Order: sequence, then structure tokens, then C-alpha cells
Amino acid sequence: MREYLLAILVAALVAYLLTPLVRRFAVWFGAQAVPRERDVHVIPTPRLGGLAMFGGMVAALVVATGLPEMRKVLADGDVSVAKALLLSGGLMVLIGIADDRWEVDALTKFAGQVAAAGIFIMQGIQIYVIPLPTGESLSLPPAYGVPLTVLVVVATINAVNFIDGLDGLAAGVVGIAALALFSYAYLLSRTNGMTTLSAATLIAAVLFGMCAGFLPHNFSPAKIFMGDTGSMLIGLLLSASTIMLTGQFDPAILANGLFPFFVPVLLIPAVAAVPFMDMLLAVWRRTNQGRSPFAPDKQHLHHRLLQLGHSTRRAVLIMYFWVGLLASGLVGLALFDAAWITLGVTLVVATAGVVLMIRPPRRGRRRGAAASGDRAAERPPMHV
Repeated sequence: MREYLLAILVAALVAYLLTPLVRRFAVWFGAQAVPRERDVHVIPTPRLGGLAMFGGMVAALVVATGLPEMRKVLADGDVSVAKALLLSGGLMVLIGIADDRWEVDALTKFAGQVAAAGIFIMQGIQIYVIPLPTGESLSLPPAYGVPLTVLVVVATINAVNFIDGLDGLAAGVVGIAALALFSYAYLLSRTNGMTTLSAATLIAAVLFGMCAGFLPHNFSPAKIFMGDTGSMLIGLLLSASTIMLTGQFDPAILANGLFPFFVPVLLIPAVAAVPFMDMLLAVWRRTNQGRSPFAPDKQHLHHRLLQLGHSTRRAVLIMYFWVGLLASGLVGLALFDAAWITLGVTLVVATAGVVLMIRPPRRGRRRGAAASGDRAAERPPMHV
């Protein structure tokens, strides 16, 4: 655990300290989000926050490679985790910088995401097995494993990119997802007498640290946005941890039955249910209207929460709540024998969350009923 805590601390501290420097650079470089008709922030805000997060990742990996046991984990046989993260993450950052400054077309970004997935595959990060309902593992030949890996990487990156619409939303949601992955991998390994040192657990720890260090600068009212530089990077790391966790645990040695065996397959769809659902709804909505699925609009889930009368911070906290509820529910079901109790508590809390979401406070409802011009004047800066 000490190795992971050190990685989290280094990633968070470096990301936190680098963010003000990156903000000044973004202003000088001209990478600022100027308010547009579809945006809800009202003043120009610097982008490129992902650069600070990338710095946190690099620093954490450097420290991890200095630890003998972690060095073995990061270069285990044919899998070179550190090299894969640095190369693919660096590619995402470069494309993100270009997009944050000059706006890159969707096809170029898609090609870059596929290339990043290709780097993963060349460095050994790939889906080799998937769990079956019988409790056995189905080995995937490259003809199936490679395209499935690319699909997971690209889908996760774009899901995170789609949810990056309010101050602190993407950093908080991905941070919660990373914490859930870390808790699942570490606690399940410890419970079943396995080694707790693994590359997937380390990636989740580093990702959580990156998000935690950047969030104080990005929470409403944001001083800086992560931009595509950050959203594509953290989506990439989230997919890497998920891919490496898939098939890591043998169902024969798990104490709580088969359910923990399926958690890596279920956890990301669960914790990323909000961005994935938002992405699928956006694609369906835009194509149904005869527009490109990448065409921007103001009908994302977080926009709808604002239209209900919630403030920016309240909308973000509601999204945090749902992601945290789904993540903790799945992890709890995987780790504890009292599955029905965990499920019951989750359902009760979910019901309370629905009431909280659809019944904003009186002040919020009055704000939602105000004219759009008044809302823009009252609301702190946000990003879509």
C-alpha cells in the first residue's frame, strides 16, 4: 500500500503545482476557451490543463520505477507498461494541445485515439481473455482481441470527452472511477491472499492522484479547463487499467463466488454509465436529426440538470453522487458476502438521489425560471 500511496501523492502534488504554470502558458499560447453560443461559461478560460496532469503521471511513473518491486510490475515480461503509457499518453497530449489551440477535426482525433490503442497493443496491453457466465475464461485470438481493445480504448476516451462539460465534472467522475478500480483490485487481491502489486492497480492509483491534484483548480468556478489534452489522457489511462484488470483474477481462488470475476467487465460501464449514456444519447440524437454525431449541442445530461434549476456545483455533485453510488455498489458486491444488504442499501440511496435530482432547492428553481441572460450573469464560468 505504501507504494501506491506514494504514487498517488506524487501524481497529485505535481499536477497541483504544475497547473498554475500551465495556466500562464495557456494564456500566452492563446489556448483559451472563448465563450460561444453553445457554451455556458461567460469569460475566456485557459485550457491545456491536461499538461499538468500528464506531468503528474510522468512524475509518478518515474518514482514508481525507482521502487524495486514496482519496477518489476511496470516491465513484466512482454508488457512494458511505463513505455506504453508514456508513448500513448504523449500522443494524446500532443493531439489535445493542437485541438485546444487550433481545433482539430474529429477524424484526426479519432485516428490519434486508434493509434494510441495500437501503441497499447504493441506494448502488450491487450484484452486476451473475457469471463464467461460459467466462471471460465474465454481466450481471444488477436483477430478478436485487437479490435476489442481498440474499441474499449476509443469508447472510453470519447465517453470522458463527452462528459467534460461543467467545471470539475470530468476530473471528479474519472477520479471516482479510478478510486473504485484501485479499491477493487487492491482489496480483492488482499482478501484472496494474492500479491497486491500489479500494473493495473498502479495505473488506477496514478490516475486518481492526477485527478485529485487538478480538481482544486478546475472545480467551479474553474480557473483552468483540462481541455482535450486532459480528457483524452485520463480516458486513455482509465481504459488501460480496465483492460489490464480483465482476466487478472482466477475464479477458482475467489472467496465470494463468481461475481468478482466479472467486475472488471462491469465496473467501467457502471462508473462510466453517465458519460457512456450521455455519449450514446448524443450520437442517437444528432444522427436522428441528420447531423454529424460529433456536432456539438446543448442537450447533454449536465445541461438538462441546469435546465431543471440546479446550480453548477449542485449539478456536478449530483453526477459525482451517481457515479460514486454505482462504483461503490459494484465494489461492495464483489468484496462482501452480504450482497443483498449491499444491494438494498444501494437501492435506498439511489431512490434518495432521484428525489434530490428532480427536486432542486427553491433558489435553484427560481434560477431555472429566470431568463437565460440572467442565468449567464449569475452562473460562474463553466465549460462544455
